[in-house]
Amino acid sequence: MTGPVLREMRWWDIAPVLELERELFPEDAWSEGMFWSELAHARGPRSTRRYVVAEVPADAGAGGAAAAGTGLAGATGPGGPAVAGRPARIVGYAGLAAAGGLGDVQTIAVARDQWGTGLGARLLTELLHNATAFECAEVLLEVRVDNTRAQRLYERFGFEPIGFRRGYYQPGNVDALVMRLTVQDPAEAPDAGPPADPADPADPDGPLEADAAPEAPGALEGPEAPRPRPTPEAPRPHPTDPTDPTDRTTESAETHG
Repeated sequence: MTGPVLREMRWWDIAPVLELERELFPEDAWSEGMFWSELAHARGPRSTRRYVVAEVPADAGAGGAAAAGTGLAGATGPGGPAVAGRPARIVGYAGLAAAGGLGDVQTIAVARDQWGTGLGARLLTELLHNATAFECAEVLLEVRVDNTRAQRLYERFGFEPIGFRRGYYQPGNVDALVMRLTVQDPAEAPDAGPPADPADPADPDGPLEADAAPEAPGALEGPEAPRPRPTPEAPRPHPTDPTDPTDRTTESAETHG
């Protein structure tokens, strides 16, 4: 199968990821500092985060047909990402936080020219594999109540709605639907299936936000409250190591989607 290559997100990916973030989530985009603080938790023996990016060769057209890969790759460096030795373009990213047996989908985003390719499902599959590696019993997420495209994707993977958070997404004051998944063994996870038809309005790819505005999440309303979510900390200053700031083990969080 051809398509974008998935690999671990590193500090040198923040600039292109931030550009895509602002394009897809103009009202509640994460700041640069939020990404730095998330990646500061993504490495080391006490890591609690896992972030991945999807990339295609910079000269690839819509759908990234020039790039191949179904798993994580590592062909990149501080000089910028690369696929098969060529400059690359990031077309998606996703992140997971884990604490106390509970996983939390922090964000999933797919560039518009990749909608309909199944990339959102691949990113979510990767997060769920990592939730299993973190020994999470459950995975939670929040998604805008008006983002039915993302909700269909999550339902396809077994997420079930358990309540709402009123006014969770600011500044638009949009409610969040809280969804929960009981984690399965990766071998039992749902197959992402073939890429969806780009013309199919039911295709679940796109800006699949799963969390935002953690500073004022609102009370959960619904028949069943989830376990407490990992507590966000204020973003720390940028790590001072110019070679690889993500090797530091200090933590912080911001949730999005």
